[in-house]
Amino acid sequence: MLPEPIDTPRLTLLPLAVAYADEMAGVLADPALYVFTGGEPPSPEALRARYARQVTGSPEPGTVWINWVVRERGSERLTGYVQATVTDRESTADVAWVVGTEWQGRGFAREAALGMAGWLAARGVAELVAHIHPRHRASAAVARALGLTECGEDDEGETVWRGPAAGPVAGSATGPVDPGNH
Repeated sequence: MLPEPIDTPRLTLLPLAVAYADEMAGVLADPALYVFTGGEPPSPEALRARYARQVTGSPEPGTVWINWVVRERGSERLTGYVQATVTDRESTADVAWVVGTEWQGRGFAREAALGMAGWLAARGVAELVAHIHPRHRASAAVARALGLTECGEDDEGETVWRGPAAGPVAGSATGPVDPGNH
């Protein structure tokens, strides 16, 4: 399962490439992004190394890493990323999303996550799982938009959310999502 570009009404999700690291280092530079997740902004060098590992793929058999950067079509600027770790045996994807602080509050995380979820569902993924800090209301809202619900599990201080990959994607408020190539 290789990532393909995904178009949503305002965004294009582009398969991750090392070439995006320098621009993404700027997107991820605000320390406020790490309040709930910990860590600190990555340097361009660290991000290039991380992206090189990610595009190579998971070393675990039966596990696939799928990563996209999110580009706003109007400005052609990168705004964040979405990612999925898919386990073939279970048809389950652990999903995550990050939008740079400059672009937050515009619904980009929701729109990008819905686009990713539609793409995953079209390729046989049955269940989505997200791990969200209990005080991160914005990420919880994205999870709800995906049709995920809190399942009462805690994983290292984060609340586990689960739901069907098909969720409300087709009827999302952002309009139709084209999960194929553009």
